Amino acid sequence: MEVQKGLATTKDEAEILQMAETQHGIITSTQVTEAGIPRRCLSSLVRSGLLVRVERGVYTLPETWEDELYVLQWRFSRGIFSHETALYLHAMTDRTPLRYTMTFPFGYNPHNVVKRGVVVKVAGEETYRLGIMTLPSPSGNAIKVYDIERTLCDMVKTRHKADIQVVNQAMRMYAGSQQKNIARLLEYAQRLRVKPKILTYMEVLL
Repeated sequence: MEVQKGLATTKDEAEILQMAETQHGIITSTQVTEAGIPRRCLSSLVRSGLLVRVERGVYTLPETWEDELYVLQWRFSRGIFSHETALYLHAMTDRTPLRYTMTFPFGYNPHNVVKRGVVVKVAGEETYRLGIMTLPSPSGNAIKVYDIERTLCDMVKTRHKADIQVVNQAMRMYAGSQQKNIARLLEYAQRLRVKPKILTYMEVLL
């Protein structure tokens, strides 16, 4: 992506544009402050049309498609993408989520998350941390998501009420994957209290 840094009126503004270019076109006010650059430079770049403000504290280059997953991760840093959203990120479903799902630890106030249209799930502190990994969003930015073994366990929980066709497809794809880790899947299933359900699927598919 070519950024017209020559249109920036100051060295600080040019540096902000360069930072955005190296981060798939996204820059946050926190990153600008950490770089020792006054935040007023962001406002100047917005006024001149060199940046677009897409969320409080989050800006993109005009040519950049807004990465909603990355914006949500930045705004709600304790949230982990889970359930159908995690299946989508792991390419284990052909359905694009209509609403993103994030899991938070018990005690987190989800009011602002719900206002953004996100489906909120909660978990105890120990299970909340189980299986967290990093994957690229469709736009290439690193976001936190549960690994596929944790995701499959979450999908079969009775209270989640997942679409059975989505679950069946994901289980078939996982069973046929060379990257599957059955030992990890069963360990998670035991800890998340869904081992009988997971065993039923695996006995049929393996």
